[in-house]
Amino acid sequence: MTEPDKIGMIVTFTDFGSSGPYLGQMRAALYRHAPNVPVVDLLTDAPLCNPKSSAYLLAALVPEFEPGTVFLCVVDPGVGGARAPVAVESEGRWFVGPDNGLFELAARRRSHRAWEITWRPERLSMTFHGRDLFAPIAARLAVGERMETLGRPTSLQPQDWPDDLAEVVYVDHYGNVMTGLRGAGVDPKDALVISGHVISPAERFDQVEPGQPFWYVNSCGLVEIAVNQGRADSVLCVRIGDFCGYMK
Repeated sequence: MTEPDKIGMIVTFTDFGSSGPYLGQMRAALYRHAPNVPVVDLLTDAPLCNPKSSAYLLAALVPEFEPGTVFLCVVDPGVGGARAPVAVESEGRWFVGPDNGLFELAARRRSHRAWEITWRPERLSMTFHGRDLFAPIAARLAVGERMETLGRPTSLQPQDWPDDLAEVVYVDHYGNVMTGLRGAGVDPKDALVISGHVISPAERFDQVEPGQPFWYVNSCGLVEIAVNQGRADSVLCVRIGDFCGYMK
């Protein structure tokens, strides 16, 4: 594995929400340390305080970004606690954030190296490592600083999680329900069972009647449930963490 001399983009993945000061403060910290590096806010509503569900979602989104991207990821309910701050390099992409399982699936599916971040700023809030610790590290990597000057090699804390998660991991703006199941491992003819509902497959929205639920493989490769011109989360009464399974 080789480290790029310069990162092309910083991508944020957080559960901060789009309102309030947190994302803006973190982006300001990025700008102070890497003013010429573009920043893309990939997700501001990752599963709230839920590194496990977020891990499956993050892993599915990674392939859309070229090597040379650094992911600044903060879903960190244990901020200031025992979990270590880490940076992970995997096939030319960097991930910076807490070692709480958030990077488990992205790292498990690809070769990787990990460092515990030992660098500390002059000011380190116990409750906002996204701004004070993770953002400066992500920015320093983005402008070409090597991780050897910022931390020491380590191994990620292993998580006893399955390779594919038969649960809801995300509900999007439209009410579509994403699962932690990769579509490549699912028979496209199977029915999906969730919350007492049996859901048939379809490839596109126009293949089902308005108000009708169906499941499909979404644009990032995950099994997703939608209702044509409706909200699947409301129609099916499901939320993050609900179990889903298949029947032949």
